[in-house]
Amino acid sequence: MKKIETVAEMQRGCAALRAAGRTIALVVTGGSIHEGHLALIRAAREKAEVVVVSLFPNPLQFGASEGFAHYPRTTEADVARCEEAGVDLVFLPAQEEMYPRTFSTFVTEETISKRLCGISRPTHFRGVTTVMVKLINIVRPDVLVMGQKDAQQVAVMRKVIADLNMGVEVVKVPIVRDADGLACHVRNATLTPSGRKEAQAISQSLVRAQEMAASGVRSTDRIIAEVTHILAQQRRVRVIYVAIVDRTTMETVREVVPGEALLMIAAWLDEVRLTDNALL
Repeated sequence: MKKIETVAEMQRGCAALRAAGRTIALVVTGGSIHEGHLALIRAAREKAEVVVVSLFPNPLQFGASEGFAHYPRTTEADVARCEEAGVDLVFLPAQEEMYPRTFSTFVTEETISKRLCGISRPTHFRGVTTVMVKLINIVRPDVLVMGQKDAQQVAVMRKVIADLNMGVEVVKVPIVRDADGLACHVRNATLTPSGRKEAQAISQSLVRAQEMAASGVRSTDRIIAEVTHILAQQRRVRVIYVAIVDRTTMETVREVVPGEALLMIAAWLDEVRLTDNALL
């Protein structure tokens, strides 16, 4: 495995791989590699001959009060886990390498990104799309591997890639969950034992919603009411939104279309922002 820290070296290395006819899959991470990331890496290995992983905490996707300075950084352990997982190239650019002092260009998607998380985090998706497009331009992958955990990011990036004719296949990997049902995420490590127990209501409510949909319930209002009720039983869980949307457009739907409707949840658990989702 090779570690690369500069844009120029990554561009040269990937250009040489493409010239040799090798296919490339890109996995974008902010570091703090967990089992969800490892699932993305495994999927990338199945889709391409070369796996590139970026380890770059992206300041642009954090709001002013969202604690970027406290984002966990475990670079040495991340590199070791990537090597164990069979990654070929790890990209570890410094912040000034990605965003030099004169940087002033941003990528925005103006429809899908405005819904759900885009309401409470108005600058978040601009940061996501900007860093993603930069990394795609640097690596020029055949495949971009993303997780269902970030369903809205996946929908936004598919739209960006299609609108800008970038010619990159987006592969979506199912959510990886811990034994207690929590979707794997960097923030899980900051939960207290009691907080983690209350957070389990999120995945439990998703299971209940899937049961209702499987039994023939098509009213999104009924399902949302049940999910909200389950979450409300936990004293420390504060709901940001519960919504049932079209999985491609993220538009709210009134009736469940099996396989197309996606239940999306965002909630605060004390000071930790958690998101999760499930296909109905």
